[in-house]
Amino acid sequence: MSAFVDIDWAGRPVRIEHAFVGVDDPRAPLVVFLHEGLGSLAMWRDFPAQLCSAAGVRGLVYSRPGYGRSTPRAAEEAWGLDFMHRQAHEVLPALLSALGTIERVWLFGHSDGGSIALLHAAKFDVAGVIVLAPHILVEDLSVSSIEKARTAYETTDLRSRLARYHDDPDSAFYGWNRIWLHPPFRQWSIEAEIGSIGAPLLAVQGLDDEYGTLEQIRGIAKRVPQTRLLELPDCGHSPHKDRPAELIAAATAFIHEQGDRT
Repeated sequence: MSAFVDIDWAGRPVRIEHAFVGVDDPRAPLVVFLHEGLGSLAMWRDFPAQLCSAAGVRGLVYSRPGYGRSTPRAAEEAWGLDFMHRQAHEVLPALLSALGTIERVWLFGHSDGGSIALLHAAKFDVAGVIVLAPHILVEDLSVSSIEKARTAYETTDLRSRLARYHDDPDSAFYGWNRIWLHPPFRQWSIEAEIGSIGAPLLAVQGLDDEYGTLEQIRGIAKRVPQTRLLELPDCGHSPHKDRPAELIAAATAFIHEQGDRT
């Protein structure tokens, strides 16, 4: 069951949809789930609960501003080139503060959410990071697939399907789609910034990812030496949907391994 909390962001109150899942033990590690560019709390379905149950941890799942039941993006508002930085450096800290979270959290991010997790971990002290199909630079493959998504949104039932998960599907879709297809965004990169990450890091990607090549996670490993890579065959852009059992096993083992070292 989701709840709502207000944060102050960019000088205005913003409602954030969120839910806690997992074990009922305040001493257990807290994993924060960060959704993809078209995702939301509901679009994770029961994966966060499954992972948290297997790992014996607590989970915080939320919809970023503009997504799910959180405050929609205004029709005239466009995400800037720094939109992921602002989510990592402003929105997430504000949410954790509003919820009274003072502990070092784990971050579990998918796609854009993976990039946001990396940016947050590069600036703040976190317990660990697990990212699925993250972006650290813009590739031609990504842009091509995002162009195809725009065509699908405008010519198929994709809009009505997204409306099941977002109060304002246009807010969710065009906020993401327009910035990724904005020509100056082709130069976007966080390659230099992630080098400051000191936390344990597991980077996961499917071999059949339609939104990015393996150079994304291998590029992370080049810059963050403690990175562990998991490259999954027969898997596209969403390992938590395509290979959930393998992902849960790997993530659980990784979290427990770090716990054993403390």
